[in-house]
This record gives sequence, structure tokens and C-alpha cells, in this order.
Amino acid sequence: MNDFAVFIMVHGRPEKVLTYETLRKQGYTGKIYLVGDNLDKTINKYKKKHKDRLIIFDKKKAFLKNDSGDNTGDLRSTLYSANEIFTIAKQKKIKWFFIMCDDYRMFEYRYDGNLNYGGWRVLNLDNIFNSLLNYYKKTNIKTIAFAQSGDFMGGENNILAKSCKVKRKAMNTFLCSTSRPFKFVGRMNEDVTTYVNLGSRGNLFFTISNISIYQQQTQKKSGGLTDLYLEYGTYVKSFFSLMYNPSSIRISEIGYKNKRIHHTVKWKNAVPVIIDERHKAK
Repeated sequence: MNDFAVFIMVHGRPEKVLTYETLRKQGYTGKIYLVGDNLDKTINKYKKKHKDRLIIFDKKKAFLKNDSGDNTGDLRSTLYSANEIFTIAKQKKIKWFFIMCDDYRMFEYRYDGNLNYGGWRVLNLDNIFNSLLNYYKKTNIKTIAFAQSGDFMGGENNILAKSCKVKRKAMNTFLCSTSRPFKFVGRMNEDVTTYVNLGSRGNLFFTISNISIYQQQTQKKSGGLTDLYLEYGTYVKSFFSLMYNPSSIRISEIGYKNKRIHHTVKWKNAVPVIIDERHKAK
């Protein structure tokens, strides 16, 4: 896998890049690069610890090349690093790559060999990445993501857990290629905004349910985007997606006892669908 790598977006948390450690512990032996920005006050600590693994980009220049969806000038976003990684990958002669955040504690199998639902620690990520990459190369999918632990709320009675299906979305982990470039849009909630916006034009963004990532709980660890979410709240975050996709996204609530503002995608309005052959004109 000489032309494959994992790029981890980092900012403000140099003491521990959880994803890097997890990848190595769970059997990934390939290339890993950390992507940081020149406005990060902790960047020298990253340099000292990670040396040649660290790639630094100019965030103000990246800002001018991106559609952030607002005029605040706020540069706190993974939008800029995520899009910059496509350029960095080309420069590094990497054709196939994963974009990841820095807070993954574990990669888990969600089904055993008989498709029984559960949770088992992945021991050889090299095999997982190879298998997924072989599939990706045979398709025209823009990106494939691993599921998130939150996708399985409710355990074995969860709809996704029961169906073991592919979901038409992609968040947090992105298997990409320099030969299939796309641009993330919107300063906050850019993953949702992008998969709905580009999905509405026929692009395929998929999440597989076989493997999931377990992350640091949002807003529990300083650095990253925690300060941004605490300052603006989830209403502003969700509203970015609504601005780009008003015909298919609305502001809603999630949760049971402690509800919070969130987005809801109306998929019948969001993406093209396949019409059954029986409706074909004779």
C-alpha cells in the first residue's frame, strides 16, 4: 500500500493524538500523517513530538479557497484541513487515503461471521483497510465511512443493527482518492452538509455498518472543535446544513430525556432514487 495513507486532522491537543495510538495498537502498519495549521498555538508541541509525521498548512490561505457559508471570518473548523488533505495527498503521491479526526479510542466489528450483532475489537486494521480499499476501487463511490457508535443507539434493537445495511451518508472517517476529488462546504457540520449537497447531484457517500469507531465524547475534551460547539451551540451547527440544503434538511431534536437541537434529513427530498423497471415506458 505504497500509495495509501491515513491523514489525521489535529489542532490544540498535542498531548495525546488518540487516533494515531489506536491505529497502531489495532494493527495498522502503514503511513500516517498529522495535518495541523499554522495558527495553532500548540503547533510547536506537535512538531517536537511527531516531527516528520506532521504536515502544516497555511490556514488563512486555505480559508480563501473554501466555501465556509458565513462571513464571520472564524477559522475554527476542520473544513479547511479536510479540503487541504486532497492537495497534500497529491504532493505526497498518495492516491488512496483516509481522512480522520484525532479522538478515536477504538475500531470495532459490529457483527460476527453469522451477522450476529455485538462489539468486538478489531485486531488487524491492515486487513480491514485492504478489503475496503479493494471494494472502493471497483466502484464510483466518492467516499466510504465507518459507522459511529452513536449509529447503534439502542443496541441489537437499533434499526441499523438489525438490518446490517449501508447508509447513504459519510461522517468522521472518509476513504477518499485524489482521482475522485470533492470539496467539503460549510464551516460547521461540514460532513452532513457535504454528503447531502453532493448526494443531491448523484454523488455516492456511504457508511458501512460492519465496522464502527468509538470516539471521545463530544465537548468533554478541550481543544479540537469543543470551544466552537460550546460557544455557538448545536442550533448554529445544524443550521449550516439547512442553509445549503433547505429542501431536504430541517432543524429538529434528538435525545430522550435531555433533548438537544439537531438536523434531520428528509431523504426522499435529498437524493436521486432508482425507479422500478415496471414504470419504464413501453
